[in-house]
Amino acid sequence: MGRRKVQMKRIEDKSSRQVTFSKRRSGLIKKARELSVLCDVEIALVIFSSRGRLYEFSSADGLTKILERYRCHYEQESEASKDVNEALRSHTELLHIVQSQLEEPNVEQLSLMDLVNLEKQLDMALSETRARKTQLMMESIMTLQEKEKLLRAENELLERESAAMEKNEDEGNEVVIGFSNHQYLGNLGSLCCPTPTRL
Repeated sequence: MGRRKVQMKRIEDKSSRQVTFSKRRSGLIKKARELSVLCDVEIALVIFSSRGRLYEFSSADGLTKILERYRCHYEQESEASKDVNEALRSHTELLHIVQSQLEEPNVEQLSLMDLVNLEKQLDMALSETRARKTQLMMESIMTLQEKEKLLRAENELLERESAAMEKNEDEGNEVVIGFSNHQYLGNLGSLCCPTPTRL
């Protein structure tokens, strides 16, 4: 008998709802843990129950560090989006000005100089928009390059520490083996050449 499909709506029975919450919460945390280990990703999971109880899970870096990273990322994205929106708004406002002037009843009375000035204003707005877009792209690339450098340095440090730990383990094994062999040879020597006893 197959499992019946669960309807995606609030469970009315309180005890059933609590049991489902407990089971699915555990399953969700388990899946988050597996994903963080298998894919080497940072995960932060925050759950508030209907009673206001907090359940949380975070990968090795810790919840605070991941949330701080998210906050910085969100602020950077918001700042970039704000700058783009401002550039687009100034561009849109200029388009409205041009359009309103062209749609006025006396549009046919505009001189060649008036039209040239409107064209210059529009070209200037387009140039400013393109320049700002290029600047934002370059800043984004530089930020990503800085992150890449930091990650590379961190990776190299971890590799050096790992190599040092492996080297220490190997040296420790050699010392133990050498001691054992020396002790073994010493015992053989005492068996082959017993110490003479005085009469």
